Amino acid sequence: MPLSRRDDATVVNRHRPSTRIWHWLNALILVVLLMSGLMILNAHPRLYWGKSGANSDPAWLEIGNRSGSGFLRIGELTIETTGFLGVWRDAEGRTQTRAFPSWATIPSQYNLALSRRWHLTFAWFLAASTVLYAGWSIVNGHLRRDLLPRARELRGRHLWSDLKRHARLDFPKGAEARNYNTLQKLSYIAVLLMLLPLMVLSGMAMSPALNASVGWLPELLGGRQSARSIHFISAMALVSFILVHLAMVALSGPVNEIRSMITGRYRLPRDRVP
Repeated sequence: MPLSRRDDATVVNRHRPSTRIWHWLNALILVVLLMSGLMILNAHPRLYWGKSGANSDPAWLEIGNRSGSGFLRIGELTIETTGFLGVWRDAEGRTQTRAFPSWATIPSQYNLALSRRWHLTFAWFLAASTVLYAGWSIVNGHLRRDLLPRARELRGRHLWSDLKRHARLDFPKGAEARNYNTLQKLSYIAVLLMLLPLMVLSGMAMSPALNASVGWLPELLGGRQSARSIHFISAMALVSFILVHLAMVALSGPVNEIRSMITGRYRLPRDRVP
């Protein structure tokens, strides 16, 4: 319900405390997971499909260096990445040939054992926070009321209209801005119920410590190397979601959006006067 009016703009409670806490907690968790995960990938920056993979096996993705130049290879496509991936300079100006630069990894210096500790610790935090938030969202009705799209919202005409409005950066105004639009709902549902669980499951499938209790999981995902590839693809999909999310926040009014995720108070954008 409205909290106050100032300059004809209605201020409402938009985000529940549980949503705000989960949002900022997961932001920290995902940053640590991404940076520690890149350090782990530094140990062998090649990805495969199937049960096994080594230098002699064909990789569908590879980050490396050749003749002093860095490169990223995806299938048959090779992209030069000198200065960013494969070959780069550290803070002291020394040339390094690890896949990912030190500013993008935890720890910044090569240490596979320490990066695994960071990654596994925060992976448990991610799993716990996702399960707790999903469960609480079901109990308090947030999932059903705010995130699940209605049948009419899934019709082709409605989705196409929503997509065109996003492309024109025509963001909701007035009372329409109280709720998530259809594209937001679908993306949040995909992250909460598909992407995050897939990252957790594929991570579990790669863990030798868990293979004794969930030995069927690597087979379900096509083998440990397939699980590793799925884990990486899920992580990059999540990074893409975050970048688009940040872009939308910046374009729709960062002060109002960030304030609402900190305090819950959101000022509804005024309808344009015809």
